[in-house]
Amino acid sequence: MLNFSLMGAGRIGKMHAKNIAMHSKCNLTYIYDINQDLANEVAKQNEAQVVQSAEEAINSKDVDVVFIASATPSHIDFITMGANAGKAIFCEKPIDLDIENVNKCFETVKDIDVPIQIGFNRRFDNSHKSLKLAKDNGQIGKLEMVVITSRDPEPPGIDYLKAAGGVFRDMTIHDFDLSRFILGNDPIVEVCAYGGQLVSEECRQIGDHDTAMLIMRSQQGVLIHINNSRRAVYGYDQRLEIFGSKGMMISNNQFPTSVEVFNKNNTYAKDLIHFFFIERYDQAYKDQLDDFVNIISSNKKPSVTFEDGRNALILANAAYESLESGKSVKVNFN
Repeated sequence: MLNFSLMGAGRIGKMHAKNIAMHSKCNLTYIYDINQDLANEVAKQNEAQVVQSAEEAINSKDVDVVFIASATPSHIDFITMGANAGKAIFCEKPIDLDIENVNKCFETVKDIDVPIQIGFNRRFDNSHKSLKLAKDNGQIGKLEMVVITSRDPEPPGIDYLKAAGGVFRDMTIHDFDLSRFILGNDPIVEVCAYGGQLVSEECRQIGDHDTAMLIMRSQQGVLIHINNSRRAVYGYDQRLEIFGSKGMMISNNQFPTSVEVFNKNNTYAKDLIHFFFIERYDQAYKDQLDDFVNIISSNKKPSVTFEDGRNALILANAAYESLESGKSVKVNFN
């Protein structure tokens, strides 16, 4: 049984707390959050203990795993503390919004023998994984195009937007990682990005973008298209398409049920797609945790490494460089 300290008891932390507490090989031991009310609520729901400091949560001798779901500015401090304490670490994306901070953290922890996994949960979605496996097995022949649609049901509030680091570092970063996951050993070498302020007054106020399209090119010439919107009135729109010399495969939106209605007003009418990411990727989050537990138990390399988190942020930075310059940008992962 692995004892977990959960750092952060907000919306995503609350979900992770439930998954950890339900896992047969995990024990949610401690919860830390600067908001004591949130920490107490999540601890009560999952029979865990609230601690008063990050140091206590991370350095306690009975803790095996530090699970970081706190605000982004705290991630690097908690990763460093956890690594120095010899704990296994799971950290929600992004590692940080500043690549220099990420690089410094990497230099600090790279020689410490603890697993550090980054939370790009879409890699663990069963449908997305099926496309990755099919591509690797040659089922669509030579990969030529990847198309990712990623649209939120509604824009976040202005307080969230001010802290998020911009749409490419907050939202599109998942799509950058998913692109890299599909491509495998074929790195992305060029990014061209466009952004618009078409939806959210709050985005406009802080100079962020609520609508985006990107074209990227891999070293082997695969073209990747990503389209994002902060508003999709029909729900959380998540689709992945791979296209190759032998055909095409699509990982499509998920529905609460498979019921279809036929009547005088509708044909093939279905439930609305899942409203947001926690519902859409419920199983992926659980499978991600199960994978991480197995990684620790078998002493293997994490499925999503610190370098994966760093490289996704580098792509986000390249997208901003392209957006601001109006030009295509070559990517440097060094």
